[in-house]
Amino acid sequence: MQRTILVRLVSTLVTTSIAISTSLAHAAEAQPYARGTVLESQEFKSRILGQGVRYSVYLPPGYTENATRRYPVVYLLHGYPTQPVDSETDWIEAGAGDRLTDEAIASGRLSPLILIMPDANTTYYMNSRDGAKRYEDMFVNEFVPFIDRSYRTRAQKVYRGIAGLSMGGFGALMLAMHHPDLFGASAALSPAIRTDQQMMDMSDEEYTRRWAALLGPGLKGEARLNEQWRRYSLLHLATTLPTDQLRETRWYIDIGDDDFLSQGSDALHTALSARKIRHEYRVRDGAHQWSYWRAGLVDALRFVTDRD
Repeated sequence: MQRTILVRLVSTLVTTSIAISTSLAHAAEAQPYARGTVLESQEFKSRILGQGVRYSVYLPPGYTENATRRYPVVYLLHGYPTQPVDSETDWIEAGAGDRLTDEAIASGRLSPLILIMPDANTTYYMNSRDGAKRYEDMFVNEFVPFIDRSYRTRAQKVYRGIAGLSMGGFGALMLAMHHPDLFGASAALSPAIRTDQQMMDMSDEEYTRRWAALLGPGLKGEARLNEQWRRYSLLHLATTLPTDQLRETRWYIDIGDDDFLSQGSDALHTALSARKIRHEYRVRDGAHQWSYWRAGLVDALRFVTDRD
């Protein structure tokens, strides 16, 4: 009888303990944290492009209440669009960038920051060879100054970073290499880096769809490796730019071990290492997909906003 009572008592205590632990866990999960503000599909009128450029903004918790505080800013670039509409919302709608940033700020992994997500359509963030689309010129000469005027950014280079995925990873590296005076750090997730051989071997269909408007129409083989290609090829830039210029920016490359674009990232890592350019090179388990980019976003943002 005594043993039965003891067993029941122990069982009751264990059950109660589990219930309390579960309740505490649920309470912790449900604990509210401050949320930032997302402004989707704003528009900037570009004189250089002769048209509007859409962009989305993430403003950190407290931005409205702390009316004099200024924040670091990161330009977060999207990938090549399968349907070139609303690309400025990709990092919010598919990437959960606002939620991930909110959580990281609440946990102390990130300091409050502003995210700017512009639409670049299929430009690779470049100027086209024929000058018809000067996206890079617009971005550097109009868009960045516009953002600094319109939002409470800390406008010094050390507080301005750039990051992106795939085509946006290419853009983040290229813009920082071309303009080391603008960006203190650059982070690329699964960057769309192609070697010379890959560009020469590319099918005519893919070349026409992705590159003809940027490099020139109807090009085949070595003809694709023209002056325009050399100006924008990250591998050419990594081997020809002055080492002092490359050292002005902190570099971060994150590529999945199953990513079909890994060859280009490997080659860039090798080129930077050969010239003793400090950079962080990460290879994680994963492929060219949103689950990989969501998992890597906060670490990339931490890197570009870390000034230690």
